[in-house]
Amino acid sequence: MTRQQGSRATVRAIAAEAGVSIATVSRVMNGHAHVAPDTQESVRKAVARLGAPAPARRGTAHGAIYVRCPYVLTDYFGVIVSSIAETLDLHGRRVLLSAGDAAREIQVLPSLPNDPGIAGAVLIVPPEPEKELEALRAQDFPFVVVDPRTPLPPDIASVSAAHLTAARSVSAHLVAMGHRRIGVIGGPGDWLAGQSRLAGHTSALADAGVLPSPELLRSIEPTADWGYVAACELLDLPDRPTALVAFNDKAAVGALRSAYERGLRIPEDLSVTGFDDTYLSRSTVPRLTTVRQPLEEMGRMAVSLLMRLLDRHTVDTLHVELATQLVLRESTGPAPRG
Repeated sequence: MTRQQGSRATVRAIAAEAGVSIATVSRVMNGHAHVAPDTQESVRKAVARLGAPAPARRGTAHGAIYVRCPYVLTDYFGVIVSSIAETLDLHGRRVLLSAGDAAREIQVLPSLPNDPGIAGAVLIVPPEPEKELEALRAQDFPFVVVDPRTPLPPDIASVSAAHLTAARSVSAHLVAMGHRRIGVIGGPGDWLAGQSRLAGHTSALADAGVLPSPELLRSIEPTADWGYVAACELLDLPDRPTALVAFNDKAAVGALRSAYERGLRIPEDLSVTGFDDTYLSRSTVPRLTTVRQPLEEMGRMAVSLLMRLLDRHTVDTLHVELATQLVLRESTGPAPRG
């Protein structure tokens, strides 16, 4: 096969022609030294026959990775960011970190493709609207979203936990112990994770023939203080719930405080569950039944996806949902009688 003037081949086609992996082609094209001379020659001959691959975006070979986490780096966010940084270090990539609540007000996405020192980005629960993410993708800038706030187009890479399945497992556990009146301390109503978890909870109730009650739902910022306020409202209802499902472990800690102030025993009078399985879930008395999110693996998977995008590999699955695990501890028990 002869090359036509000005034609471009895909990296996959060159790899097939040379009989090597896509990663090997990328290493040869990027000038990596640790490739056998005969392998380099095979790749060059394939390029001569098929045409050179489309040029990589400026800075992708050795540029830094911009990690945006516009939240305080405690428990959930800190674990993910640490995992991303450690994994990028294994790939020999520098990290440019933007974190903290103040970072939420910075308009940074439009400028990323124009920075020659930045190769790609990992965006953790980005607050930017979908149209800004689509605009970034339209500029052929490689990035991966961790735990997106809103549904993403199919061509934007993302990693998250299987929120619906996880929430369903929690509520199914409570239903199996006789609970039917379950209060939900959910996250913000416009968060994809919150919507998915509420759907999972509703599904578990439906299996028991129970319709969800709007009076048992509260949507909050997932902090201990807001969890406390929401739990106070729910536990002061004339017909209070026998169990509370909290959006995360922090909100569950607030719920435990509210129950303690009302003289309710956990789990004899009230069951409480969390989500994330952070250190908090193992520090309460009693310890929290919760859902273990694979936070470190989410960070590693995000970097893996980004490296494949930077190397212009074909990625068949851009939306990755990782399995969770229900962790049963002492904060849940059978529904109280009468």
